[in-house]
Amino acid sequence: MSTFTDIPRAIRAGIVVVDPDSGAPQRVIVMQFNPDSLERTIQPQAAGGTGGSSGSGTDGDRNEALRLKGPAEEQWKITAEIDATDQLDVAAPDGIHPQLAALEMLVQPTVAQLRESIAAARRGAIEVAPIEMPLTLFTWGDKRIMPVRLTEFSVNEQAFDVNLNPIRASLSLGFKILTVSDLPAGHPGADFYLAHLAMKEQLARRVVS
Repeated sequence: MSTFTDIPRAIRAGIVVVDPDSGAPQRVIVMQFNPDSLERTIQPQAAGGTGGSSGSGTDGDRNEALRLKGPAEEQWKITAEIDATDQLDVAAPDGIHPQLAALEMLVQPTVAQLRESIAAARRGAIEVAPIEMPLTLFTWGDKRIMPVRLTEFSVNEQAFDVNLNPIRASLSLGFKILTVSDLPAGHPGADFYLAHLAMKEQLARRVVS
């Protein structure tokens, strides 16, 4: 009887929440189904001017035409599915609430953080620092692991159990890739971005001219 050992194991896309100080993983959120499509938008950060017709630019604009201010800004957008309709005994009693909550907490401060912020304001703190969220990594195979900030999160809940717990939902997730221009010096996320960019350079060198 064949065990199909030659068939590669499917790799799931996912999100890893990392401690920003130590770099240790705190939580891993694996997509139940890999999205069918991925939309990426890349915006170069040119140093020179972008307007005007040929010959109308200043000498300064011409000198800057081929220069970059930093890494390109990149946005990702995916649509993911969560479905527990065929495993209600596993999903009970909460349906897919836990999976949705894990994603929502990527853009929500914790109760403890909010209470600490309120307490600081009551103590008369002149300026209450914004709450820092954990570092979030988005993984899409072994060649795309990058620090991101969740910029878009919409949920379409499509089915419910008898207790109105959602059991099927479609998610639209948007991410901004965080670069060394977005993160402070020494931040673990900057190292993750540099590793991501180094992988791009290796792949680009494999192109046969």
